[in-house]
Amino acid sequence: MRKKEMIAMLLAGGQGSRLGILTRNKAKPAVAFGGKYRIIDFPMSNCINSGVDTVGVLTQYQPLTLNQHIGIGIPWDLDRKYGGVTILAPHVKGGESGEWYSGTANAIFQNIDYIDASDPDYVLILSGDHIYKMDYSQMLDYHARNGADCTIAVLEVPIAEAGRFGIMNTDGADRIYEFEEKPKNPKSNLASMGIYIFSWGKLRDALIRDSQLRADSDFGKHIIPLMLADGDDLYAYRFRDYWKDVGTVESYWEANMELIKTIPDFNLYEDFWKIYTSLNHQPPQYTSGESDVRTSLLSEGCEVYGNVYNSILGPGVTVGRGAVIKDSIIMSGTSVGDNAVIERCVIDENNEIGAGAVVGAGENVPNRLKPSVYDTGITVSGENTTIPPGVVIGKNCVIYGRTAAADYPDGRLASGETLEIEEAGL
Repeated sequence: MRKKEMIAMLLAGGQGSRLGILTRNKAKPAVAFGGKYRIIDFPMSNCINSGVDTVGVLTQYQPLTLNQHIGIGIPWDLDRKYGGVTILAPHVKGGESGEWYSGTANAIFQNIDYIDASDPDYVLILSGDHIYKMDYSQMLDYHARNGADCTIAVLEVPIAEAGRFGIMNTDGADRIYEFEEKPKNPKSNLASMGIYIFSWGKLRDALIRDSQLRADSDFGKHIIPLMLADGDDLYAYRFRDYWKDVGTVESYWEANMELIKTIPDFNLYEDFWKIYTSLNHQPPQYTSGESDVRTSLLSEGCEVYGNVYNSILGPGVTVGRGAVIKDSIIMSGTSVGDNAVIERCVIDENNEIGAGAVVGAGENVPNRLKPSVYDTGITVSGENTTIPPGVVIGKNCVIYGRTAAADYPDGRLASGETLEIEEAGL
């Protein structure tokens, strides 16, 4: 294979447990975002827009939806004989028993052979679960100009939030002299975005050395401190544009809602930096004469006969007559029955909401089983869920499975309650 200047390794195996029921059956990078996209579309599109045409996608947790979405990389022009996109799952090597990826750096270590096959000068490490646009070629230029061994993309965050991140302390030239992973008393507000460019020879050596010390090797906890201790040249690359970690139900909902502002903080309509996705051909969207749609995003194939306000509808969503959807995210293939009301909800893919059902009503009571996940008034319905006609569901509720009227005492599910119906055989 021809030598590559830089290849990307995209870490996409995370569960994203703080997204609750949305990641029950799929990895966080495969969760729908902005109607027709999935979260992984953003770093994937950044790669091809930046001229990075070799991408290894490291999967682990519930990879089926993600693998089907990526396929052979056609939407991102990554279906190539040399380079392109490769799915890299945990695997058996040399007849030994296989092992899971046990840390971010361990995942890269287990795929050294894949990287060596491309013989790159540089390796770009990315997370598959952030929403942003970045030209990685500019970061590479910065890395090369500084003669760096490692460059870390950073954001300035409020000092009160700095303890949630890996924090850099730098000199006047932004050369990193200290790195602290989630410090209790941060000394600066330069937070790691989990985006790294390494000179491959240096990273390869550090991965091998660290693997001999521990099995759960991590970039922030182990590799970065190791390189600093070696006296390697590490630099901070300041990023000053939109970046969002949609790690909780509330942040996920908020990031989607930001897309429908009159002047959105994150613009999906820029021709010079398009976001690409894998999407089956859909018919045009349709809004009937009796419908009312305001400040919303409607994807291809939607049919709207009711009312949609301040919401996002994925491909193929149907909204019945007299139905009202407000401040909500409705993912692809969902059918909302006549006169149903959905407010401040996240409805996953392929739901059936019965006629006259009311979802998201009542008081803001934290979820009884998972109060730390569902406590901001957002009710979430998992994929392939059926909600029967006429029932009333409160706030901070979780619904999953093919529920029936008999599952709702007095036709209600009180705020903060969970209703999960397991299918036979699962």
